[in-house]
Amino acid sequence: MPAIWNGILSTGRSEPLTLAGLAWPVELQVNPRARHLRLRLDERRGVLRLTCPPRIGRRAALDWASGQRDWVEFQLSQVEAEQLLLPGSIVPLNGEEVRLEWRPGLSRQVRKEDGILWCGGPLEGFDRRIARWFRAEALRLLSNEAAAMATRANVTIAAVSVGDATTRWGSCSASGRIRFNVRLLFAPPEVRRYVVAHEVAHRRHMDHGAAFHALETQLFGGPVGPARSALRRVGPGLKRIRLPR
Repeated sequence: MPAIWNGILSTGRSEPLTLAGLAWPVELQVNPRARHLRLRLDERRGVLRLTCPPRIGRRAALDWASGQRDWVEFQLSQVEAEQLLLPGSIVPLNGEEVRLEWRPGLSRQVRKEDGILWCGGPLEGFDRRIARWFRAEALRLLSNEAAAMATRANVTIAAVSVGDATTRWGSCSASGRIRFNVRLLFAPPEVRRYVVAHEVAHRRHMDHGAAFHALETQLFGGPVGPARSALRRVGPGLKRIRLPR
């Protein structure tokens, strides 16, 4: 069945569209640098992201997406369920696995002890208290690592913050503000250090030229290829951990 276009007609993202035969809605984005049509799952938002070159008409792009039903169904069959922060859950944390435990008589303040994250207070809100602890711990850890690498690189950092971006693991502005994805806390330490080295190296080189890669390698302490590949491998799992506000 031909796709029905009712989104935007300029560069940018459309509102997600429901296409016949596809289980998830499609969000189309025209990218001037794209050479081919590309469809991928955005598990956290529950949409199929369709990237379209300007030379391809929107209707043709959506018709192409409609024809990817078998691929979409296979990809969805591989998607694991979202991991909730519930008592008894086990989550990766800075290279180790920790278990979440709740006791109503304990303080609401989260504490880590012998591979366990303890938290008291009402059961309602347990996941939010754990998530707040994760954000604070990620900021502490990433700030310390970024500061140490900045000293070695002889650069300054204006500020470090953490967020929960859909696709980015880190970003660095020209003003020296670095933002990391909070989910790096769940990644293996070498993966996290790779992202920190990458962003700190941007404080001297706001490109991806040879000088940038040389500094990135120096800050990381060796070739970054294995850590970069590991991030691609473990990244989807890290994004399945639900972090409520």
